[in-house]
Amino acid sequence: MIGFLQGFCREMAKTAKIIHKGAVMMKKLKKFLISTMLSVGLLAGSAAGNPWMPEVVYGAADLASIPSYTGSPYTVLNDNVPEFTEEELSLDSFESYSELDSLGRCGTAFANIGQELMPVEERGKIGQVRPSGWHTRKYDCVDGKYLYNRCHLIGYQLTAENANEENLITGTRYMNVEGMLPFEDMTADYIRETGNHVLYRVTPLYNGDDLVASGVQMEAQSVEDEGQGVLFNVYCYNVQPGVGIDYRTGDSWEEEEGISVQETPEFSGEKGEALSASDQEIAAEKSTGETTYILNVNSGKFHLPDCRSVNQMKEKNKMEITGTRDELVQQGYSPCQNCNP
Repeated sequence: MIGFLQGFCREMAKTAKIIHKGAVMMKKLKKFLISTMLSVGLLAGSAAGNPWMPEVVYGAADLASIPSYTGSPYTVLNDNVPEFTEEELSLDSFESYSELDSLGRCGTAFANIGQELMPVEERGKIGQVRPSGWHTRKYDCVDGKYLYNRCHLIGYQLTAENANEENLITGTRYMNVEGMLPFEDMTADYIRETGNHVLYRVTPLYNGDDLVASGVQMEAQSVEDEGQGVLFNVYCYNVQPGVGIDYRTGDSWEEEEGISVQETPEFSGEKGEALSASDQEIAAEKSTGETTYILNVNSGKFHLPDCRSVNQMKEKNKMEITGTRDELVQQGYSPCQNCNP
């Protein structure tokens, strides 16, 4: 009888070990499936009804509705509330990065960040990565001289992703340090202090085929305490005070003090060369002659009817208006920097 009981106990121990191994394998499989579904969602977007992603892969927010840059490195979106779904709020850590598109541009980076994803060693070199629109330019008006940084969409201090080309974009020093870093530091400090998770998504927003993002949308929510510790939804402007940028190519130039080259009719919008006399006459006519414009009532920008930004507007934000450029500016509206009406 004793021998039988000993044999039975040994068999039960083996069975328990098998069940434990099975549970561990199922947990790993679950994480793999979640990561795979997120990756598919990042590539497919909700054009195919995918529930994991917002409406547009390259821009959860409507770029045309974002207010013009007025001196703050970021602006708050959706009352600072991120647009995550209940299904996305998980206690399992994961990270997923979009594949580069046909222009070599990064897409959305998405992660549920816990302490297990954070780095345990010093950051390595990333100089071998050249994001879309990359140029090495130096200006005295830029902190550290260099205009562009290789900006991590999800900061290294959060997921330890360093020289990952799917996580690095061409971003100004100003956006990287003044715009994104404070939110990265806030998130990292919270995770280290509490051991909780933060659902975190960063989406670069491009205008058409531009190689350099106009800015990035950053969304985050602490999971265990339902956003009590970390909660934000902001758009960081990819600008550099004192420097003009051609977002189509990444080219740049130093602006004259007190003048925005992109918005001043005496200069062209590309590299700041002086306009010819005939071109100046055309610019003067634009300012004083009546024209039909499309006004975005949400952002306060006005556009030419054929501007590519008009197609990105929500219908409820569109309003057709006829008047002069000067009248609209005097009323507080700002001209679109793409079509330069």
